[in-house]
Amino acid sequence: MAQPLRLLQRLKSPTGQNLLSLYGVTAANYLFPLLTLPYLARVLGPSGFGALAIVQSLGQYLSLVVEYGFTLSATREVARSREDRARLAQILAEVLGARLLLALAVVVLAYALGLFVPALRANLALFWAGVLWAVALGMSPVWYFQGQERLRKVVILEVLAKALGVAGIFAFVRSPDEAHRVLLLQGLAALLSSGVAWGWAWREVGFILPTPSSALRGLRSGFSLFFFRAAVSLYTSANAFILGLFVPAQQVGYYAGAERLTKALLALFEPINRTFLPRLSHLARHNLSQAARLAQLIVVSMGLLGLLFGGGVVLLAPLLVHLLLGPGFGPAIPLMRILALLLPLIAVNLALGLQWMVALGLDRAYNYITVGAGLLNIGFAIVLVPLFFQSGMAWAVVSAEAFVAMALVIYLHHLGKAPWQGGGIAPR
Repeated sequence: MAQPLRLLQRLKSPTGQNLLSLYGVTAANYLFPLLTLPYLARVLGPSGFGALAIVQSLGQYLSLVVEYGFTLSATREVARSREDRARLAQILAEVLGARLLLALAVVVLAYALGLFVPALRANLALFWAGVLWAVALGMSPVWYFQGQERLRKVVILEVLAKALGVAGIFAFVRSPDEAHRVLLLQGLAALLSSGVAWGWAWREVGFILPTPSSALRGLRSGFSLFFFRAAVSLYTSANAFILGLFVPAQQVGYYAGAERLTKALLALFEPINRTFLPRLSHLARHNLSQAARLAQLIVVSMGLLGLLFGGGVVLLAPLLVHLLLGPGFGPAIPLMRILALLLPLIAVNLALGLQWMVALGLDRAYNYITVGAGLLNIGFAIVLVPLFFQSGMAWAVVSAEAFVAMALVIYLHHLGKAPWQGGGIAPR
């Protein structure tokens, strides 16, 4: 009886409530793509689905430029300044100013890419809808509520906005020529959600007009973690775009279908990442041994979940492809079985890197490791894709993730700061 009572008490705590809220939005993030994926795969076909995947892949990368790592760095700053209303208002101004500058830079960069990349120039409506979607995703202020450990209301808002975007896809996307409407509708829904959430944040702490100096402060404060996120995306978000530089859209469609079905399970790790980063950051500053024990629990739990999910993907790949993508996507089955190796690797990497190293302030070392993995991914792709096509891309991604896992373990153990070593000395 005592164990259920303790569990109930933990779920009623701010951390427990945030975890439940984030699993709510994660369930929506998992359900909504599963609802639209079979529909879009059949309506657009492998070629149309591949073209959409190429633009989405680039859009995810561009959204990271606008987001600029503030999901990590600004969350950490808000968590450290919860009682300082004036500082919170200043953080909001710094982040907003920085993101507006970054959004402008993204539009200029997108214009140049649209001129010189044939796969993008072939469908400019789809491409610019992807740019809008990217900017909208990057503008979200969820990081503010995450740092405050008060996510329930903003999570409900995000779920409603995503549901609105999904309803629009079923209503307005009927042929391959209308693929641009997928990203246009999702982008407009995300802009609506972000606008309302920014209004809630300003109502709590007040509005400060961003200035060039505050925007530059925001850029400086978030640079190290932006660099990390950008490097990570070289072997996570940009793969369909990289593949599209070498092979036709149809083959990209097979890879994108397999990747989305496999990585959909990674959404189940996101609530753990968002919930425990503020807690680990706080404990790492005030009680390092307790932080190390929590980090050990996170590493073991996420690693076991990754193994379970990976084994399930290997066994169920034919059924999942047939049900969710359709008979035209048979070549996606062997790709799913290769990409299943990512699930335990990414789970451990998220726990050791995104949770533990960021909480300790080891941003620079984490950046070096992720940059190395991103460059390895591109190098492997250049060598393997011309030889093995979409299978080569899958093996390139798995190899890059395996490099990250080995590098994180070796680096932390060498410093004596691994969770199983008690975390070593206090963070800088």
